[in-house]
Amino acid sequence: MNLYLAALLFYSVFLMALGIFMSRRVKNSSDFLVAGRSLGPGRLFATFLAANIGAGSTVGATGLGYRFGLSAWWWVGSASIGTLLLSQFLGPRLWTMAKKHGLATLPDFLEFRYGKSVKALISVLFWCGALALLAAQILAISTILNTVAGIPKWEGCLIGGVVAIVYCTAGGLMSSAFVNIFELAVTMSGLLLAVPFAIHTLGGWSHVHELIVANKGSEAAAGPMFSMVGVGSKQLFAWIAFLVPAFMISPGLVQKVYGARDVKTVKLGVGLNSVGQALFAFVPPLLGLCAFAALPHLANPELALPSAMKLLLPRWLGVWTLASIFSAELSATDAILFMLSTSLAVDLYKTFLNPGVSQQKLLVASRITSVCAGVLGILLATILPSIITAVSIFYVLMAVSLFIPVLAGLYSRRVLSSAALTSILAAVIATVTTIRLSHGEGVWLFSPQAVGIAAAALVMLGFRIFHPSKAQDNISFAGGTDAK
Repeated sequence: MNLYLAALLFYSVFLMALGIFMSRRVKNSSDFLVAGRSLGPGRLFATFLAANIGAGSTVGATGLGYRFGLSAWWWVGSASIGTLLLSQFLGPRLWTMAKKHGLATLPDFLEFRYGKSVKALISVLFWCGALALLAAQILAISTILNTVAGIPKWEGCLIGGVVAIVYCTAGGLMSSAFVNIFELAVTMSGLLLAVPFAIHTLGGWSHVHELIVANKGSEAAAGPMFSMVGVGSKQLFAWIAFLVPAFMISPGLVQKVYGARDVKTVKLGVGLNSVGQALFAFVPPLLGLCAFAALPHLANPELALPSAMKLLLPRWLGVWTLASIFSAELSATDAILFMLSTSLAVDLYKTFLNPGVSQQKLLVASRITSVCAGVLGILLATILPSIITAVSIFYVLMAVSLFIPVLAGLYSRRVLSSAALTSILAAVIATVTTIRLSHGEGVWLFSPQAVGIAAAALVMLGFRIFHPSKAQDNISFAGGTDAK
């Protein structure tokens, strides 16, 4: 058996066993959904950072580094800006409301603030986007396994999906938060070690620079690869426009915020995650540059990370780095799988089909929907062509549809359900229309996502000016944890 594959199989069994062991602490749906609101700063930091370092920020971001160089920092860096704003502004407000009213998901907040119609619309949009994101994580695992061990795409998707399904379904956020601590240690140690070893193998940074200049043909052509803004202002603004808002209001991250034990924990734990993301954001571009220096003619840039791992690292570190990437993809996979299962169980099943469901039956429903979502993610991963494409579907849908309604709901009492619904529809229509008319290029510096968010903001402002009225909270609402 291939050494890489043997190591991954052993590691996979260990993670599943750890998740099942931790599931013994799960007694009801509150433990499963929000970890009993017991997470301290350390565990919140670990589960946040582990969830945020996934396919897009490893395999995908290294592919961007292979194409654009150091400016690929902004892919993960924009996410760190979003989580910093979440930690200091939105997060504390959302946690306070969740604690007071028993909220278990972000759509719970939308139902409490706007009513069931807004919750239903967002839940459907979210499910479509999150399923694509789940498939992206599973696809990344498959890509790595195929490159280093020759495993077919469908088998790689099955391996990654099954491992995540087992330990996420067993214990929900309680289990995932604990397993994420171990995964994060493996991920960070492996990838941080990979950078200096890869540069050393290529003869040092100066030789990496020389190889890239030679591959590009001239110093002028290679210049943008070593600039933080080399990709161009339009692309940078596009990344910032949808990644910063997406990480401020991501349903999965908000649900992790709900799991904190107090407001101070939210500010400290999520704030430290932002710092960690900003520092980690340099790793994928540097590995991408090393891969381009050694392998300038890769047919698929998303093969840059596994190819560099196999070619530029000693065998022992290659195995460790493979485990670290596998950990990164798995931790993000279980976070997304958790989002999907709770969205089905709480936002759709409990809200619309069985409002009086008991805590124990809701726990069972959450586990069943986790398995179903995982199977769908595996099937979708086998047909999606690109990790970045799949990741972008989720971030675009979340940023344009959720950002303005969430901000308005938190900071204004004069926004009605009609305003929220209209702004969501306006954002999605404006984004899709701009993509179609401009072939995805946007208008001037404004990407289609930025146009969509601007449309939502204008609609919301219009309602605020021409139809002002003080909204009333949905006082009949009982949150996912049934705790007033």
